[in-house]
Amino acid sequence: MRHEWEHAHTDYSRPAQRPAPASLAESEDDWRRYLEGDTSNGWLIQHNSMTEALVSGRPMYLLHVTRDIDAIRTSRQLHVSTGCLVGALYCSPLTSRGKGLLPHNLGAYLMRTKPSTTPMILEVTPDAAIRPKGVNYLHLGPIHLRTYLRYQSFLSPSENDQLERTVRARLRAAAPFLDVTVRNAAGQVTPAPEFIDQLSNAVAHVPFLGYLLFEVLSEYLMLHSASQQTKAYAQAGELNNWPPKRLAHAAVDGMDRLFDLARFNPRHHRLVQLIEGIEPALAPGTAEYVRRRLSHLFALTALHPSQDAAAVTFQDADLGTLVKAAPGLIGQMVYREIRYLPRYQQLYHCFEKAKALEAWDYWNHEGIATPFNGVIPKGEMGINPAYPRSAARVWAARQDSKGYLHPEEEINAVLTPHLASWWAPPRQRETRITTDEARVEPASAALTQIPTHRSPRSEVPA
Repeated sequence: MRHEWEHAHTDYSRPAQRPAPASLAESEDDWRRYLEGDTSNGWLIQHNSMTEALVSGRPMYLLHVTRDIDAIRTSRQLHVSTGCLVGALYCSPLTSRGKGLLPHNLGAYLMRTKPSTTPMILEVTPDAAIRPKGVNYLHLGPIHLRTYLRYQSFLSPSENDQLERTVRARLRAAAPFLDVTVRNAAGQVTPAPEFIDQLSNAVAHVPFLGYLLFEVLSEYLMLHSASQQTKAYAQAGELNNWPPKRLAHAAVDGMDRLFDLARFNPRHHRLVQLIEGIEPALAPGTAEYVRRRLSHLFALTALHPSQDAAAVTFQDADLGTLVKAAPGLIGQMVYREIRYLPRYQQLYHCFEKAKALEAWDYWNHEGIATPFNGVIPKGEMGINPAYPRSAARVWAARQDSKGYLHPEEEINAVLTPHLASWWAPPRQRETRITTDEARVEPASAALTQIPTHRSPRSEVPA
């Protein structure tokens, strides 16, 4: 298990060393060199205020926003959430200035867009310097799949059958585009407008692609932006989170009420229009960047490292074969599909706490008291509630007219390794599964075993 968690983390103090499928046109290290050395803001990947605070070993101040400060006062506990930080208290950095604590621009965004919440200041005193090693949730697919297989018996036979039939139908519908994507990762060049439009259609069948697309576009905007706002945040050591957030809200109706990237699927013409509205100079390069970058990241996150991206095919492949060839993709699909089972609200803690326990164990062994979202170090930071060697203090805060936060009331509360209650958003759009589709391949023991990441080139067939 430990090696899977290592695979799912990016250490920004070292070159990329993650094992990868064969035949990729560009390596992860190629991309790291390009992103860090050939983009306007790439220097912030290694030299940003968040990771510099981590490696300093000094006390850190973090912002957390809550909708129910009274419940925290009463229970004297802070519970953690799942999502991109697996099982951590979701925060963003605060910088101590003479006038108070200044929120990272991500925190400023959260406070501005969540006016009904109360800001909280947390002071975390680590026992030592913390390596800039962040969890990359795009690489959690094999862990999602292994967790499902381990607790599969918690679902009824009909629930497991429904899950398998749905995954099969979605794979069947998206298979032509998935093949295009891995071929592009291996060097094929599909016209970018055509690629974006096919991607837009495929998100409805494989929602994970919406998350992947958003992260690619976030990276593109944050690293290439030359706006005055971006330059000002760069001087403070921060990547600018506002353009990606503006993009998501403009692309999807209701994103302000529910930030659901499963619905993020702009077509080519619309995507270019949206980027023009944010920073016109970036619009011409958007589509080609998405084609190259998303294809590479899809192959890296979806396929087992033993595979050959030039040979893998999703069309006409049975589920058992794809579980071995693409455990990352199947895990991401299962993870997102299982949450819509009617009984999953009762089973949530069984599946999600299993992953959180593993993450806490990994972080404790690695000395990570404050994990962060390592897709790119953009300011999404958390607190490990099970870390035994650090101390934390908690205050309710007030914000002054200039945006600085000040501790107002110290709260006698502790972080606990307990997951906050879970709520599933209603699915906005279903991929219809017809009776004929469900009968093509009856449910079976296809989801049985997945290969590990120990050997970069195992005997698993494509």
